[in-house]
Amino acid sequence: MPDEPASIESRASGQAILTVDLDALAENWRRLADRAQGAECAAVVKADAYGLGVGPVAQALLEEGCETFFVAHLSEGEILRRIVRDSAPQARIFVLNGLSPSAAALYVASGLIPVLGSLPEIAEWVDFCRDQGVLHPAGVHIDTGMNRLGLPMVDLRRAIDMMTGFTPVLAMSHFVSAEDMSAPRNRLQIERFENACAKLPPMPASLCNSSGMFLEDAPFFDLCRPGYALYGGNPTPGSENPMRRVVDLSAVVLQVRDIAAGDTAGYNARWTAPSRRRLATINLGYADGFLRSGSEGPIGVDVFAGGHYCPIVGRISMDLSIVDISETTPLKRGDRVEVLGPNIEIDELAAQSGTIGYEILTRLGPRFHREYVRTSEKSGMQENMEASPSLG
Repeated sequence: MPDEPASIESRASGQAILTVDLDALAENWRRLADRAQGAECAAVVKADAYGLGVGPVAQALLEEGCETFFVAHLSEGEILRRIVRDSAPQARIFVLNGLSPSAAALYVASGLIPVLGSLPEIAEWVDFCRDQGVLHPAGVHIDTGMNRLGLPMVDLRRAIDMMTGFTPVLAMSHFVSAEDMSAPRNRLQIERFENACAKLPPMPASLCNSSGMFLEDAPFFDLCRPGYALYGGNPTPGSENPMRRVVDLSAVVLQVRDIAAGDTAGYNARWTAPSRRRLATINLGYADGFLRSGSEGPIGVDVFAGGHYCPIVGRISMDLSIVDISETTPLKRGDRVEVLGPNIEIDELAAQSGTIGYEILTRLGPRFHREYVRTSEKSGMQENMEASPSLG
């Protein structure tokens, strides 16, 4: 199909283009919902939906049937509630980082459900409910081994005694290493959580994140909380990715030059041409989330252009990166190179950058032109939607 106006404008302005396939996102949610074997499938949309834009992402998931969302902060919950207030006032929004001090009224005003993870949080929520004369809902976070957030087991009895002061609507815990399918601690955490739930007042329970849903005998309980897998990340490292690709990213060639053997490129002359080489400078740097570590590690980052993988050479700088295009078909100013797409997956770029795909996604920068598209898996047709800014 010919370019829509948004695409034409972005190409003319020379911006890098981040394309988010909302149909692939919806398909990933359906696959996970089917896998949940009757448990509710929620969606984790914290960090601006992992960098993809919480507005378009949440609307697409609502249309697919998702009714429960998880964010990290109160401010994220307030933004999401404004987005869904008219189209889905019934949507439940849990705040994973718990109750911010002296902010209980703000949660209630936006219809947010804090996930309480300490005795002081529970006490403050109970006091607020008593003052209001309303048993407001809250989740309860049980720590089964992360030692990050959540009620330690030693505090469980006191917490249970306080739960008559509010309406507990979800018990949850979080896996330490669900992506390691053989880790013994997975079974240990499941047993700890089951023991805790047996002592709690009756309420739905949730343990599975994305990778947890793919464990053998996965403990789906009543609700699953996928995040990374929704956005195309591989929840089963070392095995074929069961999810559809959601994100494409392309950058623009700004300049092409030939250099001689022995010439250097980039800050501090960290790279020296071993022979005569052709280099292209692209409009992508660490300010855009293209991590500087990608030019520092033993593997090194590639982009894809002209049917070939082309290595980044020299240090990635704030706004620019240099690509060795000597082995590919000739590129010129204005051409585009693939950074993420059919030839470079999120987890592959992450491995080359010495990090994880979660960081790659959540660092996607605000300078990209964002295009939200609807694609048909069967026909391959694509429809551009109006570009929407990031809201997180």
